[in-house]
Amino acid sequence: MRLSLKIIVSSAVVALFATGCAGPEQKLGRGINNSTEFLRMGEIRRSMEQTGIWDGPDAAYTTGFVKGFNRTLARTGVGLYELVTFPFPSYDPLFLPSDPVYPDSYRPRLLADPIWGADDALGFSGGDIAPWVPGSRFHIFDY
Repeated sequence: MRLSLKIIVSSAVVALFATGCAGPEQKLGRGINNSTEFLRMGEIRRSMEQTGIWDGPDAAYTTGFVKGFNRTLARTGVGLYELVTFPFPSYDPLFLPSDPVYPDSYRPRLLADPIWGADDALGFSGGDIAPWVPGSRFHIFDY
């Protein structure tokens, strides 16, 4: 029994190193990103914006919210699935688009943090102040 367990473990390690890490790494990143969609609320904001543009402001708060909520549930479910199955192939995205979705009126930037853009002369740097707050579009420096 002990010999067969050693053979299985060593075969698994060889298979892991033979296949590489890029696929599982991307799948894990997509899974984490998609599973946190409820916190980010990108699908809800985008669906409300697009419904408001195409169907009118009355539908934006009702139909747009429901569409966005449904897409958020789907994206979160796929993200949880990819978190659980990231070590196993296939590594292609299941739910397109696999990138985070934002409303067209908002393009995210890096947080205002010394890690991303330290400025020794001024003591602070540019970036989003509170991107997780819906409707927050304030920047320290707007280039």
